[in-house]
Amino acid sequence: MVELFVIRHGEDDPKKCTAMRLAKFGLVELIDKPVGVLLNPFAEKFLSPADSLTELTALDVSWNLLRSFLKHSPARKLPFLVAANPINYGKPMKLSTAEALAAGLWILGEPKQAELVMSKFKWGPHFLELNKERLVAYSRAKTEVELIDIQKERL
Repeated sequence: MVELFVIRHGEDDPKKCTAMRLAKFGLVELIDKPVGVLLNPFAEKFLSPADSLTELTALDVSWNLLRSFLKHSPARKLPFLVAANPINYGKPMKLSTAEALAAGLWILGEPKQAELVMSKFKWGPHFLELNKERLVAYSRAKTEVELIDIQKERL
């Protein structure tokens, strides 16, 4: 099991915030500074099964603030996935915080925990189904290079 953390700046509607919902269910802890590996779409490296870890932090901040977290190491970005959340449905790489955490969990070999995270949203199981083929393939990669090759094949 991977401990989940979220850095939140409260810039969005709390009723639509997936991080707040996960915190309500005790699935994530809201924090001010990254713990463990930070999911950041501007990171240089991809998250892969080779990242053996016990702590994962997601950012729930505006895209304008994401760059300020680039200095944190280790940071990882997610490979290509498609959003299923109501705001960005069908858009590549426009994942909600919950989707990002679930994808990270799946890639790290924790599909049951990913399913638990997504079970808190009506549309959550659909995210996993929509991306299942990719997530399974990514989770089988032995290295980041192999994950990149798998991503290229799937595109």
